Amino acid sequence: MSTDPALTVPTASSPLEAAVDAPGNEPEHAKRRGAGRNLPAAIAVGAGLAALLVVAVFVVPQAFAVLAAIAMVIAVLEVTRALAEGGLRLPQIPLLVGVIGMVVSTVVFGAEGLLVATAAAVCVLILWRVSESMGLSALRDVAGGVFALAWIPFLGCFLLLLFAREQGQMLVLLAILGPVGNDIGGYVAGVLLGRHPMAPRISPKKSWEGFAGSLLLGTAGVTAVGIFALDLPWWAGAAIGVVLVLVSTGGDLAQSLLKRDLGIKDMGHLLPGHGGVLDRIDSILLAAPTTYIMLEVLLP
Repeated sequence: MSTDPALTVPTASSPLEAAVDAPGNEPEHAKRRGAGRNLPAAIAVGAGLAALLVVAVFVVPQAFAVLAAIAMVIAVLEVTRALAEGGLRLPQIPLLVGVIGMVVSTVVFGAEGLLVATAAAVCVLILWRVSESMGLSALRDVAGGVFALAWIPFLGCFLLLLFAREQGQMLVLLAILGPVGNDIGGYVAGVLLGRHPMAPRISPKKSWEGFAGSLLLGTAGVTAVGIFALDLPWWAGAAIGVVLVLVSTGGDLAQSLLKRDLGIKDMGHLLPGHGGVLDRIDSILLAAPTTYIMLEVLLP
């Protein structure tokens, strides 16, 4: 899920990190620091999001597609504003119409509807942008728009494809538990034990100790749901869990790199203690199609 505090080796320069450094002149990576983020706000918002998801998935399943569409619309708005920092002018109207069209087409027609709606959204985006101006700037804006459509609604609609399958509610839970376990396990292990940066030039806060915590908790959660709720073989649940943690970590690093290039800290500020909606769902966007494909490969 982002420059998440997961997998962290906190530094004193970030408001999400602590400044409890050990005395002396030991190397920066060798110092252990506490968690300095606004934990009460982060926990409260996280609990609220979890409750909202549970209601939409298990209590009022008719609302799940609506919730997914709202999250993807907000995430697209966040990414258009973020890319504007890099000089790209993405047309918001065709992007937002494309998101809604892709969600509706997926719910009604399944995977075929998603493919057709995605192609239509890309065509409308191109026509809309080139009708305003031509040249290299238009080409860059179109490329950015296609990137936004592929990253957010296309990948996100795989959650709807999972939801439509037999035991779809548990499959959605399976896809989400990997990134959630990745974040929580990585944050706890990173804060308590983090000493060795994982990718200091991309995300100095992430540590190998945090990654180990992510791998442990994320894999355990996915395996448990796979065995007890979906009757999957233990090895299938473990395999899916490991891959989801790897994908989630890669998604975190990729978004960290993007935000570093754009010179921004978070994609948005809607969720106190977390950043924007895209900061929360970025890993889920990658985990959803990964879960879908792995189920097809492992359990045809």
